[in-house]
Amino acid sequence: MTTIAVSGASGKTGWRVVQEALRRGHTVRALVRPGSELPAGLEGAEVIRLDLGEGEALQEALRGCDALVIATGARPSVDLTGPLQVDAFGVRSQIRACQAVGLRRVVLVSSLCAGRWLHPLNLFGLILVWKRVGERWLEESGLDWTVIRPGGLSEREEGLEPGQEREGVVFTGPDQQDSSSIPRRLVARVCLDALEDPRAVGRIIEITSSTDQPPRSLGDWLVGPSGSAA
Repeated sequence: MTTIAVSGASGKTGWRVVQEALRRGHTVRALVRPGSELPAGLEGAEVIRLDLGEGEALQEALRGCDALVIATGARPSVDLTGPLQVDAFGVRSQIRACQAVGLRRVVLVSSLCAGRWLHPLNLFGLILVWKRVGERWLEESGLDWTVIRPGGLSEREEGLEPGQEREGVVFTGPDQQDSSSIPRRLVARVCLDALEDPRAVGRIIEITSSTDQPPRSLGDWLVGPSGSAA
């Protein structure tokens, strides 16, 4: 059992990461903004309220943790500086806190098409551009990192119980998928799988899902020809 910190834990992906980590027997610290409304599903986790810009508070929250899942992300807003603050500077703050306390293992939830300029999502403050900046800072951090780039995030929960999955995850390396969606629940599971598999370190992994794709684990993909070559 390990202690995992999850930032953005009150978000729609973050609280699912918390749930999945608890189900696997991990101790979880759920990092949420001071004014966030807590969703159901965080029971069993230690909830810590802080601003990501509070360096000392963030370091204290991460001290003693074995890993961090960064599930923070800017939401579409009239404030076009949000993606810069959250997806770039916010990620950098978390990287620096990890370096300060000796936390090495980090998984970042980014986005399909991160880094692309010509994309409709960039109308919301160049969100994909700043996501790529955050990715690059993590890649250059010296930490043991994995970037997960999911496609369009859906709220689907039906048919996703372990052993009853009706759709499988499509795994690729970076810049190989352009569209398609994936339930947030599957994203959360892939994040935890990545934490548990050292072969995922230093990888950018794009994920979508399809009912035409047989259920397949991250580990199976990593040892296959596509995963090995990506």
